[in-house]
Amino acid sequence: MPVEEIRKTARKYALQNAIWFNGTANSKAVAGKVIAAFKDKNISPNEIYQISVSACLEVNKIPIGQQIAELEKLAPELLKKEKKERDFTLPELPDAEKGKVVTRFPPEPNGYLHIGHAKAATVDHEYARMYDGKFILRFDDTNPENAHLKFYDAQKEDLRWLGIEWDEEYHTSDNLGKHYKLAEQLIDQEGAYVCKCPPDAVKDGRFHGKECDCRAISTEENLDLWKDMISSSVEGAVLRLKGDMTCVNTAMRDPTLFRIIDKSHPLHGDKYRVWPTYDFAGAVEDSLSGVTHPFRTKEYELRDECYFHLLELLKLRKPHLMEFARLSIEGMPVSKRKIKPLIEKGMVSGYDDIRLPTLRGLEKRGILPEAIKQFVLSQGISKVESSVTFSIVEAFNRKIIDPIAKRYFFVQNPIKLVVEDAPIREKTIRLHPTDEKLGSRIIKTGNTFFVPKEDIEKINIGGIFRLKDLYNVKIKEKNNEIFAEYAGENLIPDSAKIQWTAESFVKMSVFVPGLLYQNGNYNSNSLEKVEGFAEEAVSQLETGEIVQFERFGFVRIEKQNKAIMGFFAHK
Repeated sequence: MPVEEIRKTARKYALQNAIWFNGTANSKAVAGKVIAAFKDKNISPNEIYQISVSACLEVNKIPIGQQIAELEKLAPELLKKEKKERDFTLPELPDAEKGKVVTRFPPEPNGYLHIGHAKAATVDHEYARMYDGKFILRFDDTNPENAHLKFYDAQKEDLRWLGIEWDEEYHTSDNLGKHYKLAEQLIDQEGAYVCKCPPDAVKDGRFHGKECDCRAISTEENLDLWKDMISSSVEGAVLRLKGDMTCVNTAMRDPTLFRIIDKSHPLHGDKYRVWPTYDFAGAVEDSLSGVTHPFRTKEYELRDECYFHLLELLKLRKPHLMEFARLSIEGMPVSKRKIKPLIEKGMVSGYDDIRLPTLRGLEKRGILPEAIKQFVLSQGISKVESSVTFSIVEAFNRKIIDPIAKRYFFVQNPIKLVVEDAPIREKTIRLHPTDEKLGSRIIKTGNTFFVPKEDIEKINIGGIFRLKDLYNVKIKEKNNEIFAEYAGENLIPDSAKIQWTAESFVKMSVFVPGLLYQNGNYNSNSLEKVEGFAEEAVSQLETGEIVQFERFGFVRIEKQNKAIMGFFAHK
């Protein structure tokens, strides 16, 4: 058996694994790689495993700086993590021509965008770019009760943060004059009628498939009533499509196309009082603006028949309408209808609460736009309904920030540690285990430290542990403070490595989000505030920086007045 060859291979992979995981190699992971390297040599996996375990024990005894230096000599190519490039390409569009595809994202300006909007906007944007086509941002603002001026710009800010730019921008409300003319055209060709029945009667008639008396009114009278709706001389009337009141698809049972809403519009004031519904405005705008491949969520699938019937009556171009499944994340409310009451009732702090899947909440939490994009594209455009866990978003984010996030020490629930005969040091510690370009910081140490109380409680008097990246300490006494003595420099196998701060530190709070809903119920304990001490260098960080607090997780830093706080992204 080529024992020496196996040892060299095991040593290389042990060094690589240790560097990837903060100085400690995992013997099972290393053995797996070594076994794979010798799979054609007819060598017993058990023998390879034993050699791999020994290699890991030896490697774990040396400092990470020495590990890196040794691997640079033995196999520098192993210092870089293998990147398996995922294919995030969307499937081809049907009936699509290069340069002629037009897509649109049509938000209603009634709130900040969330990750569900990110899916729609990303899919639309990606397809436009894939086919060298045009991407339109269209504000569907035909309900003045919901539209608010501040959200036009807010939603554009959200999209730009997401990395999405558009080729054309307009408001559906700007085209109301065209909509009115098309409505008159429908009435004139007996495709629509004005209905003055009470809402309950309309609902009952649609349920039982019975036509109301208004349906029999003449074209001339309908045109007069339509003009009366616009001029404010009639109340409580709607314009309905003449569909089929006996149709199995209830969406075709004379749906409402226009209704009266006497409320000032944020852009047009009191100029209009008759507003189109989604059934009318969506179909007409997709056709008039040249959209070739409009997407919407599967919940509107039953309304497709109405969409195309309306365009057929108006002799307008028919786009290739497509649907995909609505995005659903376990324990998170992915809809404005569910998010708004949480804010109004004070159950979350606002639209940027880190427990929410709003883009502003995700940004505050430390989730990067590219991670959201990769997550969205990984979900594809399937119609199959499914609910995913937020851990998938975290996994995409982790892959992006792990190679670039600086490392620091953070001690939660700290307890004072006094070390007898402690050597006075100015310790230089790298800010990243594998990327020296990220630099280092110098920490001055004396005989006083602060360490996590939870970690120190696991070690008995007489036990030895290591202050990470520093030296060994032996516990002598445990009370409200911990008293110990200096116990040498050499790494001791299987001894605990504990985070610490020196006498100079930064007090800070880290907010840790949990799931807002558990088993369908609101979780009042979904936000934890963790108090602790961070090393002094953290005070130099800027708002928005995402760092890794070792053995704690990735945290986005924010400075408010003179205070420093953190928002936990994920492990």
